[in-house]
Amino acid sequence: MTVQSQIPVSDIDLFTDDALRDPYALYAALREMGPVVHLPQYDLYAITQYAGVREVTMNCEVFSSAQGVGLNDVFNTATRGNIINSDPPEHRVMRQVLQRPLAAEKLRDIEPLLQREAAAVVNRVLASGSFDVIEELAQHLPLTVVSKLVGLGDYGRERMLDWAAAAFDALGPMNERTAAALPKAKEMVDFALSAKPDTLDPDGWAAALFAAGEAGELPAEKCPVMVQDYTAPSLDTTILGIGSILWLFATHPDQWEKVRQNPALIRHAINEGLRLESPIQLFCRVATEDHRLGDVTITAGSRVMVLYGSANRDERKYQNADVFDVTRKASDHLAFGAGEHACIGMTLARLEIRLLLEQLVPRVKTFELGDGERMLNNLLRGFSHLEMRAILDDE
Repeated sequence: MTVQSQIPVSDIDLFTDDALRDPYALYAALREMGPVVHLPQYDLYAITQYAGVREVTMNCEVFSSAQGVGLNDVFNTATRGNIINSDPPEHRVMRQVLQRPLAAEKLRDIEPLLQREAAAVVNRVLASGSFDVIEELAQHLPLTVVSKLVGLGDYGRERMLDWAAAAFDALGPMNERTAAALPKAKEMVDFALSAKPDTLDPDGWAAALFAAGEAGELPAEKCPVMVQDYTAPSLDTTILGIGSILWLFATHPDQWEKVRQNPALIRHAINEGLRLESPIQLFCRVATEDHRLGDVTITAGSRVMVLYGSANRDERKYQNADVFDVTRKASDHLAFGAGEHACIGMTLARLEIRLLLEQLVPRVKTFELGDGERMLNNLLRGFSHLEMRAILDDE
């Protein structure tokens, strides 16, 4: 592929351990180079600024997902045709069925269940004093959704979190992390393909996929693989989002106090936390035709990398973009993507985070941080382990 001379070139590697732990200075350097930067190490064109990332994600006709949204051909080929690696009209057919139980009116029906689960897990961790935010708090609601609402029961539950993280790692460039993740990701694909109506809760979301197949709304062969679309994307992304938002509150006690004084800010705080610490940092697209972005032209066949984590901290879009401000109205952040491929489960994710915060805000005066460890994942950002102590009002 011929690199156009007007597109800046960089040897920045976003997939080293150090870069994954703290990518933001690298993102800022790439943004300063221009809206499109060629990374020859991976033969990718990084889209770095908010305006460019939004334009690419909104234009699936020019920037296609059908050739895979990852950075390696192995996993892109293995997952071709699922909802994330598809374009309209095929994408719309799958999305229409998948999003039925995730519509706002359907989520209102299950909110009491999730509210009870949120109250139970918050009571448990606050009674224990110190707790691991990830394992003891953040994992509970997403796993409840998968087991009780998706309707998988305990089948595969013990492996689900490993599989979900591996699925995102396997989308990276062919590095050591990707190579280690591919076998686990294959296990997840095999698990989904083994799903049968008689192994599922007949009232669950997964069983409804097979019912849609029988009714002719979906190709029958799509139904098993689409079970993944209710599992892998709904676990780590929400779990990491919860962990990062609580970490931001622990490191910014003034912002926690603002929310305590005005709980109506919870919704803004969720968007602001997801903007600053986007659980999914990037995806790829392939240009189907020459396209001008800013003052440069991306040629047909180029693989572009949309950097959500960079776009969401673009100072061209957000004033004081690196500052956590719960009064900011950041609902236009790109942590959930945009356009045709916007996250199907974003309303559910926001609901789960809100219910937990609504339990914590009236009772917790402040948080004290303990030990923490960043997850090192090619696409995901957050904590794999985060110790915290909640200081209650009556202490």
